[in-house]
Amino acid sequence: MANSPIYDLFARAIIERRQIVCVYEGHPRELCPIILGHSRGEEKALTFQFGGSSNSGLPPGGQWRCLWLTKVREVTLRGGPWHSGSSHTQPQGCVEIVDLDVNPTSPYKPKRAAAAEQSRTKPREKARTSGRRKR
Repeated sequence: MANSPIYDLFARAIIERRQIVCVYEGHPRELCPIILGHSRGEEKALTFQFGGSSNSGLPPGGQWRCLWLTKVREVTLRGGPWHSGSSHTQPQGCVEIVDLDVNPTSPYKPKRAAAAEQSRTKPREKARTSGRRKR
């Protein structure tokens, strides 16, 4: 089964270390996706929310959030500082089958390494600009 367009945007955000602005359960959110994959056959992401709002509020400094991607709307990627919280001492239980993890030393054995995906996309970006002449 193919991934949803929202899943692909979250993957791109992890690979390129870009922030996501979206709506989740009716609330605007600003977040950085940390882990992406599936739980119970559904697309899911562990994220760090640093801006916006939620049903339970958002403490100063942000908070870890587990999102079902079927509930995510209006996704936009943007540049900006990467946020991943000050520490996480508990193992994550959000994503059962990990596809991507922003952490290069992930203990979750992701199917794809974000760093490897990043190096794979960079040459294409360079190739697009390498043929241009300066005027």
